[in-house]
Amino acid sequence: GGVIKMRKVALFLVLVMFISTLAGCVQKAEAPAEGSGTEQGEVIKIGVFEPLTGANAAGGALEKEGLELAQELYPEVLGKKVELVFVDNKSDKVEAANAATKLIDQDKVSIIIGSWGSGFSISAGEVIKKSDRKVAAIGTSCTNPLVTKGNDYYFRVAFIDPFQGNVMANYAYNEVGAKKVAFIIEKTNDYAVGLAKFFEDTFTELSGDESAVVSKAYYNTGDQDFTAQLTSIKESGAEVIFAPGNFTESALIMKQAKELGVDIPLLGGDTWETPEVIEIAGEAAEGAVFSTFFDA
Repeated sequence: GGVIKMRKVALFLVLVMFISTLAGCVQKAEAPAEGSGTEQGEVIKIGVFEPLTGANAAGGALEKEGLELAQELYPEVLGKKVELVFVDNKSDKVEAANAATKLIDQDKVSIIIGSWGSGFSISAGEVIKKSDRKVAAIGTSCTNPLVTKGNDYYFRVAFIDPFQGNVMANYAYNEVGAKKVAFIIEKTNDYAVGLAKFFEDTFTELSGDESAVVSKAYYNTGDQDFTAQLTSIKESGAEVIFAPGNFTESALIMKQAKELGVDIPLLGGDTWETPEVIEIAGEAAEGAVFSTFFDA
C-alpha cells in the first residue's frame, strides 16, 4: 500500500511540475515571433509535432495527452485563448522536418513543442534553426544532447542521455554488482546509440576494465526476431544487459529472452515507461529496470 501511495504522490508532483513548466513556456508568448499573426488575433498558437502514427505512436500519444491536460488547466494566457496545433511526424525524420516547416510557415505558431524521439527533434531542429521567423522549440522528452547542441532555438525540460547513461551504468555496477556487460542496441535510433555510448563510457571507467563489454548486438527499428542476438549474449559471460531502444522491440526482447532462458538482469532507458512494454512483454517485463522522468 505504501509503495502505491508514494507512486501516486510522485506522479502528482511530476504532473504539477510538467504543467507548471508548460504554463511558464506559454507565458513567454507575450512577445510573439515577428509576423506570427498572434498579435492581430485573440489566440496564441502553440505548434506540436509528435509521432502520432508509426513505430513510436504510443510515445507520441502520451505527450499529446499531457499537452491536452495542460491546455485544459491553462486554456487562456494573457487574456488570449491557447490553441494547440498538432502535426503528425509519422515516426519519420523527414516528416519531422516537414512538420516543423508546416508549423512555422503555414500555421504561424508562436512556439513549438516536441518531439517524443530525439531523432525527430534533431531533424526538425535543423528547420527551426534556419527559419527566418525565429520560432523557438521546447522538447519534453528528447534526451539526446544533439537536440539542443549548436541550436540557439531548441530547449528542453528533460534530463539528457549523458546523465541517464551514467545513472544506469552506476546502477549496473553498484546495485546489480556486474563486472561484465552486454549491449543490444537499436542501431537505427539516435537516442539508443547515444545512450549506449554514455553507459559504456561510465561502466568501463567504474570497472577499470577495458574489456568489461563482452558482447554488442544490434537490430533495426521494426525487427521482431532477436534470437541470434540473445543467444550470443547468453554465451558471452555477461552479468547484465543494457538494451536501449523503442518500446515495442524492447518488449519483444524481454519476451524472447525469457523464452531462451537468458536469466540476466535487463536494463533500459526512458522509452520503457510506455505502457505498451508491459502489454507486449507480459510477465517477461517483471524485473526489468529503467531510468525515466515519468512512469504512467
